[in-house]
Amino acid sequence: MIQSVVFDVGSTLVREDRYWGSWADWLEVPRHTLSALVGAVVAQGRDDGDAIRLVRPGTDVEAERRAREAVGRGEWLDETDLYPDARSALGRLRESGLRIALAGNQSLRAGELLRGLELPVDAVATSSQWGVRKPDPEFFRRVLELGGAAPRDTLYVGDYPALDIRPAKAAGLRAAHIRRGPWGNLWAGTADAAQADWRIDSLDELVEIVTGPSA
Repeated sequence: MIQSVVFDVGSTLVREDRYWGSWADWLEVPRHTLSALVGAVVAQGRDDGDAIRLVRPGTDVEAERRAREAVGRGEWLDETDLYPDARSALGRLRESGLRIALAGNQSLRAGELLRGLELPVDAVATSSQWGVRKPDPEFFRRVLELGGAAPRDTLYVGDYPALDIRPAKAAGLRAAHIRRGPWGNLWAGTADAAQADWRIDSLDELVEIVTGPSA
């Protein structure tokens, strides 16, 4: 019986259009150019920050992030950044009696913004808060603490098979792969994605699976 559901954030609950668009504007390059480079590094299995380094070789991404924040051009999230099914699915799952949490590779600022959205969840955590990033096993140990349930009773939901599905399964959790965003679609046919207990195209599908009689 699933008792706790923990969600990745980017491309699972939140569209990343604004995120990459704002980086393109900061770097003063066309948005399409940076978007294409993000797709290229994703296809190569590289960190998406490498797209920024391709545009501006030698860039210290974290230093640039701090510079953006200092002049009021840092990260931002509002209701329009959520996928249309995100808030309602989180609410339905929580109303069913499950513990719901968010945990992804995000900054401290992103964590603050997510909390500010007042989503129907019990907890929000980010890699910057924990000082460890996926796919490190320590991240998923923290996920289990956040979820408050045994591994077999905890479900992790994410789009990037190598960072979400494979390490979650290695930690003994159940996992659902959502096929959306660049990673979710590009890597949907991989061995990592095949490890998922469920493969879904929307969060509405997940609600039906998790709250159904065979969950």
